[in-house]
Amino acid sequence: MTSNLTGKPRLLWFDLTRDRSTKELITQFEATCICTVAKNAVLPTGEQVDMICIHFDRPDTPGLRRLLEIKRTVPAIPITMFTVQHSEELAVWAMRSSVWEYMVLPLSATERKRYLAAVVQLCELRRNNGSRGKTSLIDHAPILPDSIRLTSGHQKHQALSHIMLYIDQHFRDSIDQRDLAKRCGMTTFRFSRLFKEANGLGFTDYVLNKRMSFAKELLDNSEMPITSIGYEAGFKDPSYFARAFKQFANCTPSEYRLARHMRTAIAIQPSPEETSVEALENLVHSLED
Repeated sequence: MTSNLTGKPRLLWFDLTRDRSTKELITQFEATCICTVAKNAVLPTGEQVDMICIHFDRPDTPGLRRLLEIKRTVPAIPITMFTVQHSEELAVWAMRSSVWEYMVLPLSATERKRYLAAVVQLCELRRNNGSRGKTSLIDHAPILPDSIRLTSGHQKHQALSHIMLYIDQHFRDSIDQRDLAKRCGMTTFRFSRLFKEANGLGFTDYVLNKRMSFAKELLDNSEMPITSIGYEAGFKDPSYFARAFKQFANCTPSEYRLARHMRTAIAIQPSPEETSVEALENLVHSLED
């Protein structure tokens, strides 16, 4: 395989995901690079390639061994490993396997820009040299990391870890599930299914619960008007906020706040013994006067 001498970098993609979502990921690179998907994950013969991109959602033993086979077959072509599941151990394994770049999905705009600039620069340097040169073959495959044998539950949480942090920070805003799925390199259907498996709640119910817990905290610890609390929690319609809150807490926001005030009043009310002592002291003072 030899590279084209002019034009955009050519990326050859291997889709080793379970839901075959690489085509969605490729859309982030098509403006800068010429992208081709390897049919049936087989290395083509004679195709001009500048970079091999291998896409994983959750790397497993066969997939990582496939990466090493590709590296042995075409050692002069750099490899980028894209993965949703991430661990320090997996990153170290990739480095020891001479992977040129290790990218954790979803990519931020800054990270994608940095990577594309590096790819363009690498291709220009290699083309100016007039030859790819030769690199040594991998004689021994590194031991596969234990992280690829983690429980499925842990892997599901790992795949969504960046998204969960984003939701925790932006649950009061309008969040599009399709956008989050794209950030993870997943279809909306797969993201929705994986989210529910990992959290026990669907995406919509999870966000709603976050908003309701935030609203309860404001009702407990502030004197803000209930309508304002609804807006602060992310509800644009006060009537919908009231209905949703009643379904969540079995009472309206007003009833919840009233019950809280009553609990507070009872908590600070003096005990009968304290009342009797106070009455006796008042009596004594009155007699002295």
